Amino acid sequence: MKKIGILFGKERSFPEAFIERINSRGIAGIIAEPVVIDKVMQGEPSGYAVIIDRISQDVPFYRAYLKNAALCGTAVINNPFWWSADEKFFNNCLATKIEVPVPKTVILPSRELPTDTSEASFSNLSYPMDWPSIFSYVGFPAYMKPFAGGGWKSVYRLTGPEDFFEKHGETGQLVMLLQEEIVFEEYYRCYCIGGKYVRIMPYEPRNPFHLRYVADFSPSAERLREMEEIVLRINQYLGYDFNTVELAVRNGVPYAIDFCNPAPDADIHSVGAENFEWVVETVATFAIEKALAQVDGKDNLTWGEYIRRSSHQQTLR
Repeated sequence: MKKIGILFGKERSFPEAFIERINSRGIAGIIAEPVVIDKVMQGEPSGYAVIIDRISQDVPFYRAYLKNAALCGTAVINNPFWWSADEKFFNNCLATKIEVPVPKTVILPSRELPTDTSEASFSNLSYPMDWPSIFSYVGFPAYMKPFAGGGWKSVYRLTGPEDFFEKHGETGQLVMLLQEEIVFEEYYRCYCIGGKYVRIMPYEPRNPFHLRYVADFSPSAERLREMEEIVLRINQYLGYDFNTVELAVRNGVPYAIDFCNPAPDADIHSVGAENFEWVVETVATFAIEKALAQVDGKDNLTWGEYIRRSSHQQTLR
């Protein structure tokens, strides 16, 4: 029997529907259930062929558990090693190398010294930084947000340098991104599952939260193909099996605004019934594919094109 587990926190609608969908198919030798952890021994298998991870970004214990499970052959979605290494600034840097349009973005050191550091820890950092060049490059208005994390936490819209310094003073030890504002005509949130299944959803982030998937625009067939290709390219390079990409269309050009969302919102009350049905069905299908292909004791993780190419170059040396 191959078990497919889902590891989750407070959410209920997606995990419960995901489990029910897999089990309702009645596939011999496949069963889905919530992950149960009563002990974690080094080098011991988890008992799951596949685990869908929805919560380890908030619970370090779970991330360590998943790395051990992956080492023993579990196909973890998403790859816990890459997820641990990734962050939004790297995503933007990578996008500039794979011809995906992104807003002009810089990373900033934290306003306050990190715990257990002193000014001597930053001998290599110029002070003050070259703020005129930074502000000229990004422009105003601009957005400032944490370089890691999500959920619209600690996100600021800034009107100029004075506003920047005031708001940056509120960010404590957070490492922030300063990013060009893209004034868009259309905006899309796009699920990508398994690096091959894409769902492009019109999305209006300026609406109240419960109305953000209610938008009065839709893509042309040509733009739909263009955005799907961008979404696939991003996720295949990063190696995410379950992710969302947010695209803002300015002057006909789709800009990737945010594409490091490896535990994306999949709640029926926010994404709506049609999108919810698609993501439940598609993730269930992909999880079954992964379970059928999984081999105990082997590496069953997805590794992105960026890592594969880097590894190949090392092998050639």
